[in-house]
Amino acid sequence: MKGICVLGATGSIGISTLDVVGRHPELYRVVALTANQDAERLAEQCRRHRPALAVLADVGAAERLRGLLADMAGAPEVLAGPEALAQVAALPEVDIVMAAIVGAAGLLPTLAAARAGKRLLLANKEALVVAGEILMSAAAASGALLLPIDSEHNAIFQCMPAGYEHGLDQVGVERILLTASGGPFRDRPLAELERVTPDQACAHPNWRMGRKISVDSATMMNKGLELIEACWLFGTRPERIQIVIHPQSVIHSLVQYVDGSVLAQLGNPDMRTPIAHALAWPERLSSGVSPLDLFAVGRLDFEPPGLDRFPCLSLAIQAAESGGTAPTILNAANEIAVAAFLMGRIRYTAIAPLVGATLERLPAQAVSRDGLESLLEADRQARAMAEQLLPTLVT
Repeated sequence: MKGICVLGATGSIGISTLDVVGRHPELYRVVALTANQDAERLAEQCRRHRPALAVLADVGAAERLRGLLADMAGAPEVLAGPEALAQVAALPEVDIVMAAIVGAAGLLPTLAAARAGKRLLLANKEALVVAGEILMSAAAASGALLLPIDSEHNAIFQCMPAGYEHGLDQVGVERILLTASGGPFRDRPLAELERVTPDQACAHPNWRMGRKISVDSATMMNKGLELIEACWLFGTRPERIQIVIHPQSVIHSLVQYVDGSVLAQLGNPDMRTPIAHALAWPERLSSGVSPLDLFAVGRLDFEPPGLDRFPCLSLAIQAAESGGTAPTILNAANEIAVAAFLMGRIRYTAIAPLVGATLERLPAQAVSRDGLESLLEADRQARAMAEQLLPTLVT
């Protein structure tokens, strides 16, 4: 039986992970669950899955959780703070870590799991965007098995041949086709985008996700971050990745080979599929997802993304090409911009200008020898700069 730690248990990925794990109690036991502030939902999960440890990043929320679990027989030990997140990710009784904390906050516990040699199910794309070289090097040094959870990267992984980690040219891979739904505003007249609301931006046509990633999907910044992530996961460059809008979200990504073959992974848009795949790999595991009905789908459409509609995608591609600290700055500025939009401080159409202005003010630097600290400093500077620029874009 494998022990699992879920980082970000109360988010959409965490909930889906526990759904899959709960279907196979003979295979998995929950060792630790973590969340940011949602003590109430975490308490419900603790009662159902009975972990040994529960962690909340927020100290006050941890106190609430202790109170909520006071009457529970065999209640988990409750810990608090960022250090505790990294601690439980590296526990010897943990075999599998689901890294599903949203944003750069997930970097340190994800890195702790990689350094500890865990089977690391990576749903936190920002860890690779911010510190890809450090995370990949840590996994290689410890023997950690890094498996992608994003539906697109999991699809690419399933379509890749054995030995791809030695170079795509060595195994006959021509390019990667990274699919995107286009989000809720794919066909919205450009003139109307200035007036869209946070709720409209979060109303994804195919996927149920958290609010931050839903906005990223609407702007296609999410796809730009995924492009950067794919470069690290599959050892390639941005020019060998083509982004394709596919509104049905049935084909989750494709791999094109030099002989003209194109392999694709298809399935219903449900994150339990890649979660179950990564949990069981190289075997297979039932996920609770209904079979794909091709007759109901009927048709599959594809189109290129328009960069005038999705300027965040253009910024992400530029950051990927620049390298160094540029992806870190991009991600930090975007987190500030999306949070400001969700709070009603700026318009939807101000997200890209804020990110672009931050990138202009903080030119990319090479990552220094101290590695992680220089990236964390770039992250801090970018957040401060974005906050400083916010008043110029307030609605």
